[in-house]
Amino acid sequence: MKTRTGNFPIGFRRGWSTWQRDLSSLLGWAVQNGLEVIDLTDDATDSLKVVEEAGLRVGSIDLPDVKGMIAADAGRRAEALARNADCIRACTVDAPQNFFGVMLPENPHLPRAENYGFMVESFAALAAVLEESGSHYVIEGWPGPGALCCTPETYRAFLRDVSSASMSVNFDPSHLIRMGIAPLRFLQEFVERVHHVHGKDTEILAENLYEYGHEQPATFAERIPFGAQSWRYTIPGQGIFRWGEGLRILAESGYSGCVSIELEDANFNGAEETEKQGILYGAGFLAGC
Repeated sequence: MKTRTGNFPIGFRRGWSTWQRDLSSLLGWAVQNGLEVIDLTDDATDSLKVVEEAGLRVGSIDLPDVKGMIAADAGRRAEALARNADCIRACTVDAPQNFFGVMLPENPHLPRAENYGFMVESFAALAAVLEESGSHYVIEGWPGPGALCCTPETYRAFLRDVSSASMSVNFDPSHLIRMGIAPLRFLQEFVERVHHVHGKDTEILAENLYEYGHEQPATFAERIPFGAQSWRYTIPGQGIFRWGEGLRILAESGYSGCVSIELEDANFNGAEETEKQGILYGAGFLAGC
């Protein structure tokens, strides 16, 4: 299964649901349904060969200790650097890989500029390890507690201050939309550094936006799973991102990666049957874009 625009292989990010824990069964389901890619979230060194034997491609591999790379304690940073370096070297014996993470600091209560300095120091050192195999670190801009590299300001600064080409972008329009950042403009600015794409979208709930705004949590309404009061994450095709245009920009830039469905959608998460439906509905939509 590939996108119509760009012919990019379509797959999914391995989740934490019980049915996804049996990797062999999961890969069999993926192959049966025409999916070509899986993103590995743990046990990557043991899983790579299994994925390869199933005929699938690995889209990205989670680094085991990103928070430790952005810690105040120098010893903790060194320990995390060594652990992540071991993971990268073990996973790139045969081929380069994309390594995935969110720039979440260990202590989000420290000044952002202070955590930023720890991040630059650590990832400048990790870049040398990635360069050994021609691999990339793809940064997702999830705006979690104290997270860095979520907005154009911090992506731009980080890619300047850690100048290695191994430092790159995981393009996930869902986070940009919820923050009010134009996703196509972001893609146009950073497309040369994009080495992985998440198939995830966001729906803006206009009536709820009027009722609750976006600066404060609601007092009485419950938070929407995989969302807030005025927005929610969705599968591709059920949010507001213009996927056809985004894929066109990627294709024209020479992007050679894949698109991985990251299933975070209150309409589908929670049961094996509906989660499988969500992945396949999102993949089917992308195949027509």
